Amino acid sequence: MKIPEQSPLGAEGLARRAVLRGAVIGAVAAAPVPFARRLTGGRQADPPDDSLKSSSPQAVSAGCTSLPLVDGAEFPIGLFWPPHPFATTIERYGQMREAGFTFLITGNYVDDTAILNQSLSIADQVGLKVLVSSDPDVQNFSQRFTISDDRSVPMSITTADARKLATDALNRYRRFGSFAGFSLGDEPAADRFPSLAKAFAVAREVAPDFTPYSNLWPGEGEGYRSFVRQFVDTVHPPMLSFDRYPLLASGEDAQYFANWAIIRSEGLRANIPTWTFIQSVEYNNHRFPTAAELLWQINMSLAYGCKGIQYFTYWQPDPARGEGFGRALTTLDGTLTPLYSAAKTVNTTWLSQVGVELKPLVSELAVHANETPPAGATGFTPDAYLSGTSGSPVVLGRFRTTDAAARTRWLLVANRQHGASATTTVTLNQSTVTRVSLFDPATRAYTAQPDHTRIATTLAPGAAALYRLDA
Repeated sequence: MKIPEQSPLGAEGLARRAVLRGAVIGAVAAAPVPFARRLTGGRQADPPDDSLKSSSPQAVSAGCTSLPLVDGAEFPIGLFWPPHPFATTIERYGQMREAGFTFLITGNYVDDTAILNQSLSIADQVGLKVLVSSDPDVQNFSQRFTISDDRSVPMSITTADARKLATDALNRYRRFGSFAGFSLGDEPAADRFPSLAKAFAVAREVAPDFTPYSNLWPGEGEGYRSFVRQFVDTVHPPMLSFDRYPLLASGEDAQYFANWAIIRSEGLRANIPTWTFIQSVEYNNHRFPTAAELLWQINMSLAYGCKGIQYFTYWQPDPARGEGFGRALTTLDGTLTPLYSAAKTVNTTWLSQVGVELKPLVSELAVHANETPPAGATGFTPDAYLSGTSGSPVVLGRFRTTDAAARTRWLLVANRQHGASATTTVTLNQSTVTRVSLFDPATRAYTAQPDHTRIATTLAPGAAALYRLDA
């Protein structure tokens, strides 16, 4: 099998996912976009052609029967950089499913139609879903070329061409039950949003029952907020996904929560779910996560309202990718690392269960208690449900149903620390809260607590507990 050559990546300092994305772009790809860790502003993009203007996110969602991964009860737990073609086997895909993963995004040289068909066929057998990102036709209509009916635009294809490419790709994969949709662009620059919006519109038109997907790079500040808002309002994605990897060799990324706060608020504004990538690989200036650090990233994300967790990476990227990639859930030769066991435990005994509880709920509150809030984060203040806190630092995520008039709430109490246990008390407003119940992931049931005036909990490093507050 011929493995496509890696396309030149140009400037140093690309995002980690952009580095790996280069493996599937190919020689005719458009020039890559330099990554800015501290994005200070975004260019205003020209609006899409009238022929492919997208409707509002609500209207798009209403027009779909049910989108894989986004809709349904199951909480999506995904991975990027799956096994390479020589390891695309029942055994290897079975290991991913046994570890609690529900879907994968193609990559790691699984990038021609033959091996993609093999990947989907095996995913069918083990019960995984697949977002196809590396199909040549998908790459062409979503990333390599600009969709424009103005033939003077360089490196462009017409809307009809894009429909043909999308239809051809769909016809190759729709027969597989594992096929979930197309990944249409990783970490796109703002000047790509108009063409990406057309790619999303084409995908929704041609494949309305499948999920179009794109993931954003990280950032913070008002410039980044403008960038995220421009993406949401131009592209109208069914979810808002981003990546940020906070476990640095020198400590914790000080802007991690500022990034999450923007993603959370923009997802709520657009009424779309938010997804994230968690760090599950070591690379330049980023350490190999411990089991507690893996759990911590997941619970911090859940407290901020996350509706889909994705791992970066599953398989260790090869040295040709650069960036000093080390161990992930596997080593380069496929040996399972301790992080595989940690991921299997958290995915199968906590995340899949608590995720089902939180997925249909609306994030109402994400605050830091018993600490000075990190940059961009919000500190705790008493309200109608919570009257006070004491003890160790925690992040409190509170949720409600989609019925804003309903008074029942859910409260996730997440240990802010991944290196120490937390003993914390949350005092409840007695005039509002009449009963407190603790969620047990083993039985997927809530157990009423004897005291409805407060929550007193001790949490392991990185751990969390979910409570239902009847009012």
